[in-house]
Amino acid sequence: QRLLKTTGGVMSLQLILLLALTSRAAGLSIPLEGESTVIQNKPPTIISHTSSPVIAFPYDSSVSIRCEATGNPPPEYRWTKDGQDFTPPQPTTTKTGSFVVYNKQFAQFQGKYRCFASNTMGTAMTEEIELIVSSVPKFPKEAITSIVVNEGDPIILKCNPPEGLPPRQIHWMSVDLQHIEQDERVTMGIDGNLYFANALQNDSRQDYCCVAAFARIRTIAQKTPMIVEVKRSSMIPSLLLPSGVQTEVVLLKGKELQLECLPAGLPTPQIEWMKMGGSLAERAQFDKFGKMLIISNIEESDEGKYMCKAKNPAGEAAHYFDVIVEEPPKWLTEPPRSQLTVIGTEVHIKCSVSGKPPPVITWRKNGEIFRGDSPYWFYIHLIAVYQCEASNQHGSILANVNIMVMNMAPLILTKNHQYDVVEGGDIILNCSVFGSPSPEVYWVRNETLQTTEGERYVLHQNKSLQIFRAEKDDSGQYVCVASNSEGRSGLTAVLDVKGICERITLLRVTVALHYLCKDQFTEGFSTVISHQCLDWCLLQTHMFSIILCVFSISSISNVPDAPTNLELLVLKSPKNVRLSWIPGSDHNSSITEFIVEYEESQWEPGRWKHLQKVPGNQATAELVLHGHLNYQFRVYAVNTVGPGPPSEPTETYKTPPAAPDRNPENIKIQGHLPHQMDISWEPLLPIEHNGPGLEYKVKYRRLGVGDEWKEHLVKRHSFVVRNTSTFVPYEITIQSRNSHGWGPEPKVVTGYSGEDVPTAAPQDVAVEVINTTVLRVSWTPVPPATVRGHLGGYDVHWVRKRSLLNLNRSLDERQSLSFPGKRSHAFVPGLEPFSEYRLTVNVFNKKGKGPNSDPVTFNTPEGVPKQVPILTASNSQKDSVFLVWGPPPETNGILTGYLLQYHLINETTLEVVDSQEMNITGADTTQWQLQSLEEHSLYRFDLSACTRVGCGPSRAQESYIATQTGDGNWRISEAVNTSQSFHIIDGLKPGTVYTVRLMAKRLLDNGSIFEGVFQTRMKGERREKGRNLSSQGWFIGTMCAVALLTLVVLIACFVRRNKGGKYKEDLHPDVESPGMNDDTFCEYSDSEEKPLKGSSACSLTGNDAIGDGVSRDSLVDYADGGGEFSEDGSFIGEYSRPKHRGSVSEPSGPGPVTA
Repeated sequence: QRLLKTTGGVMSLQLILLLALTSRAAGLSIPLEGESTVIQNKPPTIISHTSSPVIAFPYDSSVSIRCEATGNPPPEYRWTKDGQDFTPPQPTTTKTGSFVVYNKQFAQFQGKYRCFASNTMGTAMTEEIELIVSSVPKFPKEAITSIVVNEGDPIILKCNPPEGLPPRQIHWMSVDLQHIEQDERVTMGIDGNLYFANALQNDSRQDYCCVAAFARIRTIAQKTPMIVEVKRSSMIPSLLLPSGVQTEVVLLKGKELQLECLPAGLPTPQIEWMKMGGSLAERAQFDKFGKMLIISNIEESDEGKYMCKAKNPAGEAAHYFDVIVEEPPKWLTEPPRSQLTVIGTEVHIKCSVSGKPPPVITWRKNGEIFRGDSPYWFYIHLIAVYQCEASNQHGSILANVNIMVMNMAPLILTKNHQYDVVEGGDIILNCSVFGSPSPEVYWVRNETLQTTEGERYVLHQNKSLQIFRAEKDDSGQYVCVASNSEGRSGLTAVLDVKGICERITLLRVTVALHYLCKDQFTEGFSTVISHQCLDWCLLQTHMFSIILCVFSISSISNVPDAPTNLELLVLKSPKNVRLSWIPGSDHNSSITEFIVEYEESQWEPGRWKHLQKVPGNQATAELVLHGHLNYQFRVYAVNTVGPGPPSEPTETYKTPPAAPDRNPENIKIQGHLPHQMDISWEPLLPIEHNGPGLEYKVKYRRLGVGDEWKEHLVKRHSFVVRNTSTFVPYEITIQSRNSHGWGPEPKVVTGYSGEDVPTAAPQDVAVEVINTTVLRVSWTPVPPATVRGHLGGYDVHWVRKRSLLNLNRSLDERQSLSFPGKRSHAFVPGLEPFSEYRLTVNVFNKKGKGPNSDPVTFNTPEGVPKQVPILTASNSQKDSVFLVWGPPPETNGILTGYLLQYHLINETTLEVVDSQEMNITGADTTQWQLQSLEEHSLYRFDLSACTRVGCGPSRAQESYIATQTGDGNWRISEAVNTSQSFHIIDGLKPGTVYTVRLMAKRLLDNGSIFEGVFQTRMKGERREKGRNLSSQGWFIGTMCAVALLTLVVLIACFVRRNKGGKYKEDLHPDVESPGMNDDTFCEYSDSEEKPLKGSSACSLTGNDAIGDGVSRDSLVDYADGGGEFSEDGSFIGEYSRPKHRGSVSEPSGPGPVTA
């Protein structure tokens, strides 16, 4: 019969086994303490196996796959690989099914394994164990093509990272390993691609590199750099990722949900998230500037439809996600348990699992899938192991169920015992019984053979009898009787109810008691407990009366007593003995294990050491000993309370001397010098000597040449082989021996003699220039014999000899990179465009570097120039503007001219209304008069320097086109000596506004330009300072000081006058004051103006005879008076704005202006 129920992803499948007979009984559980007694032969049980998957890394020397089982007879092991029989290559031991795969064999042993453990009672099996061999991930080689987009359009740079062992981390970087900055506009997606919501001019570059890092295999892979060129503007909102309208997302329960929406549009759209028909979980978080929704530990309630919406002023776009939560198979309650059953019983094996999608359940018997028309209905004829395996697309679970069929008479597992209780207390009489079929159990009084019935007697499910409120009449013998169809057995328990005093009635309270019990019903222990008094009683004598708290000690647990009667029995040899003992009282807590300890008097006398653990239901232990030692043994028991005291030690047991049982392990072969080999090993422990005279025989010979073995006897645990060839393989064995013989046959290990520096250089070195900054270099690896050591890798050295723009100037810029492992090519980044290089390659090992290869000379191609350092727009007229810029600091090729793009900007929305571009030929051109512009409009100018291969990144400058007076022509002075701090400009017109600019020749840096706006004056005019003198801090301080001094003088005069009385106040002020002639060239008001620092009374004059009296302040001096430098280094004086302009008087003729 097959019963199958499926509801909501939950499946319960029962396997019903009909036995040959017709009687019915429930399956039996085997108690721990009776297992060894009841069952002689046991089916195999898998107790340990390697969990799947097993990952073999390139740097692992080996991996082991474990499989260990118990059973009686001991099980035999077999393996399958990918469903086919498989013979393991290197079994670790004959006692288990484990085996080892070494590094050189990784590739051929990749697959899925199953271990089967079999004996005459059945076959158990493991889940599939998958061995995964990790390879070095690489990006495929791709042709480089430029990605050309319009400004404002979205960009997707695809990474397509190679597969490898997780975790895999993706980074976007430049060729000089600088991270590409990410923000609301630029985001890396879950798929590793780099998404631009809209393209800007500064996104143009040639070195977008996708880098994949695999931490577990210590590998970094880099994709060929990508080139992006941005042309012009666009504003269409859309979604870059995901594509389409709807996406289905399937996720395992408990995992982290990540939904990602990457928008495109200009301006950059904002993302909104919502769950259709509900609200987002409280656990919901947002990442990547709101473009990723994250819900951790996802549950079934998180299933549903989610929407992301991208919005900007131009519109919106949406995408829907259908989130489905599934889970791998799992047990609803617990895996099916093994059963011991009676012949003729119907056995039910229930395999209750859940999962989504619902799991498919497969039944096996002894590892073989059921065959026939009714695979779930069959008769049991033999003891067997049944397997229930539940699987869906997310995984599988498996349970091995041992079914044992046998009949046996009841077996009493509890020993006869005497129980004591204080009158009025409760007591439990134990009776642990096992039998097949399950026996019927009842209790009788031995004296009357009456059954124990009544409200004070309770028979528990484990067949123990509990007596409540014990009375004196309850004392006596009780018999536990167990019977079934195979026989009958019984257990006698003696109960003694002790009365100690007359009971009285008091409140029931909990008290803390510190007591020491030593009488006929407790063995003796001291403890502190909190216990509830069951009753109170009054103890009266002729001298005093005492009120006693009555409580039951039958329920108090304590550590077990020490075992007794330890005995030794020699088995196969004097070094193989059996130790037996009688357990002590467990004090109401079952013993979980016994610990066997030993002490030997030769090497560490008086120190007891752990030897073996034994299950709590056993009272014997088989011990394997070392020879030539004097042993003593002791045992202590452990229960849930803790370890008990140890037993008395056994008498001294002396083992006779014998040959060593094992050889040294952890053999290491190293070569610290080129012509020797150092061999070391882990020596035997003193107790492992097994006799006097321990020494080691070292044997070695060259591998594969047919040499004779050479051997040496040593007492230390190291040996040096001298006069060896450099780095040649040897076979080595280490065997232990003492005065009584040799140890077992040793294993052969392989090692190498000492290393030396490599002798050969790589040949056929060739370079392939990938782009202006990256090349691929290849070579023929050196012969292995010339490495003379373990190959470390290859070094690539390159030196920049000269720039192709200046062949007469020699450079010596050296760099190098190391590439580990065996390889024949590498990628070299960070080269300078349009340069001549020389490159060499050498091999290295642990000892050092080999000779360099023959040098290879190559040239890197032209690149695009770097950004121009400065761009200024000035002297705007009705429909034109004057642009001045500096040449790029690095042209990276032959400069052919410049690309000028100019955009008309809407001043309200700051959007581009119209765009035009023009090519400016001539590498020496650094200024341009741009015509045909719209008056009273805002423009943005983008200027890029260009070579024959393209144009570099642009520099932007905005300017407002407005009508200005003047001819608009620039006049350039002669060169000014760099040591000079001023320059006189003459020939100017009176009453005219001039812009004066000071610049370094060729404008090579930002700080080399500053400018000021000045207006020449008519004669007699005054000019207003851009800042009132009264607002200057030094002026205010000076005025305060003068006022204070004046006040002090007045007070002194007043005091002196009052004392003398002969002074007469002069009420007539001096009406004469020095005046200024109206004809004087420059006349300043103290309240309004301050002469320029360092100047004379006149800063501008038409009188050439004044000579050195003319002001010769530089523009730097103006900065001290409140001027400032702009961010691009330009000087902005006090007179740079119309409302702050000063005026100068008109001279009698054209006069000089000092700047």
